[in-house]
Amino acid sequence: MFVFETEQKVCEIGGVKFGGQPGQYPTVVCSSIFQKGDRIFEGKRKEGFDEKRAEELLKAQDRLWAETGVPGMADIVANTAKEFELYVDFVTSVSDMPFCVDAWQMKPKLAGAAYCAEKGLLDRMFYNSLTVWEEDLETEIREISQMGVKHVLLVAFDMADQMPSGRIAGTRKILDVIKKVGAEFESIFVDTSVMNGPATAFCSVANRMIKEKWGFPTASAPSNGSYMWKKAREMWGFKGWSAVDAGLESLAAFMYHDMIFSGPMAGASRLFPAVAMADAFTATYAFAETKKLPELETHPLNKLFPDFVGQLKGM
Repeated sequence: MFVFETEQKVCEIGGVKFGGQPGQYPTVVCSSIFQKGDRIFEGKRKEGFDEKRAEELLKAQDRLWAETGVPGMADIVANTAKEFELYVDFVTSVSDMPFCVDAWQMKPKLAGAAYCAEKGLLDRMFYNSLTVWEEDLETEIREISQMGVKHVLLVAFDMADQMPSGRIAGTRKILDVIKKVGAEFESIFVDTSVMNGPATAFCSVANRMIKEKWGFPTASAPSNGSYMWKKAREMWGFKGWSAVDAGLESLAAFMYHDMIFSGPMAGASRLFPAVAMADAFTATYAFAETKKLPELETHPLNKLFPDFVGQLKGM
């Protein structure tokens, strides 16, 4: 069975809905900007960034969203509170797309979330992320709850159990701490942590298990797998590697991913069309089982294949 008996939760961040049953909503593509090595940095990070190039990336992703029906979000990566203020202000001045604050360390991540609260942006921001390896998880959860954060991503992994079952244990651990602290969030969704390209399959299996158990929307970062596979570029050049990347993202989109973290925003031009086809494929697969079509007019199946949708309605 492709669909779930468990009631599936739907998240809504900045007007974008995701989750639900397979094929119900498009996969959200969350691509990173201001990450280490981003070409928008003219020299060293502290010397500023190329605003024209950054604006082009954001507007190109918005255009691809409009063309394909695949929603885009921005993964804003920063190292300090000041960076978050600068980057959040810039992204929100250029685009209305939802976004997340993403930092490796808790202190700047909390500062980024607090700035979004101060600016009245919590409806369109999600917190990236609550992790199983954070040593002071209770404090982190308590602080984001008190500042009013509405949408949170959990990153679930267990080094002692790298099979899908470990992601379930990791999810349960974070949920237990949320309950202990007494925090409540409008949206909770789960990233099941990619190790490499093929191991993204473990994320898909774990995502299905999470949906069956809790009904949460699920995600992972297939781009971690493709970008780590340096040998693909050596063997096949950029075109061959980009095919690998788009293929992996598409497989993930089909296999129980409501969101994919797709890597640098510069890759949007290949990934949005690939995910759009995967979403149309998913919705058609679901139709074969349920005889239901996506209600959203902008879903890639409805938007890009209206003649085929007309045929399906007659079946």
